[in-house]
Amino acid sequence: GKAAAGSTQRRKRSVFYNALGYAVEQGHLTANPVDRIQWTAPAVAQSVDRRVVVSPAQARSLLAAVRGLSDRGQHLESFYACLYYAALRPSEAVMLREDDLHLPAKGWGRIVLATSASRAGTAWTDHGTSRQERGLKHRADNETRTIPIPPDLVKLLRAHIKRYGTTPDGRIFQTTRGGIIQDSAYSAVWAEARQQALTPAQYRSPLGRRPYDLRHAAVSLWLNSGVPATEVARRAGHGVAVLLKIYAHCIDGQADAANNRITDALGATEPEPGPGEEGDDDSEQAS
Repeated sequence: GKAAAGSTQRRKRSVFYNALGYAVEQGHLTANPVDRIQWTAPAVAQSVDRRVVVSPAQARSLLAAVRGLSDRGQHLESFYACLYYAALRPSEAVMLREDDLHLPAKGWGRIVLATSASRAGTAWTDHGTSRQERGLKHRADNETRTIPIPPDLVKLLRAHIKRYGTTPDGRIFQTTRGGIIQDSAYSAVWAEARQQALTPAQYRSPLGRRPYDLRHAAVSLWLNSGVPATEVARRAGHGVAVLLKIYAHCIDGQADAANNRITDALGATEPEPGPGEEGDDDSEQAS
């Protein structure tokens, strides 16, 4: 009974429009009837809401809460850690394989991403599964993305593989039957962890509401740490222009610098009055 979100309206209209266009190509319709309908696309937010971005301390508390939930939570701790420490998309993390990882005993490691698996639903995949393996988003087939990962994540992944092993095709995250983990499962665990790790006010807020918000937190942290936007974009799998557009409101320090410059300008010494300006009030009173 409620209007769908603007992004949902745009996406579903686009799919419907393309389906009717295909009907025109096949000769079932003479023209696309949607072209005769006047419709204004709803506005869609282009930047991340900074209220969803968790701090490093909050991220650690949330991961600890996940670890303390149950066996399922312990299995997913490294999954969420990949979203936070490596800024992986969930569709990339579910397909992470042991061969993609370089996990040294000390220091930084790296992930070489090659595949992802977005959720499309069983009716829309080639094999009747809810997810289908494909290449990386915004990249050509067989193109990879290399992401350096900090020692904290290296340690978590080494312990995870030692404890849970991998599937026959090398995936490190799996269901009890060896399948691809689903968003309904990891979202439910995340909701429970939020309730335990956050204060009541924080829990009611948008703070870290979705697992995907851990990726937002990672990219925001990198930008605020002074990592060049080009390098952040490369690691996160974004274009630089899109990156700065999406995360414009999450970069701290710029507002303070601008405010300081405005304060300096407002506090500047008033200019001395020019010739003929001094004593104007007296002249008006005399007249």
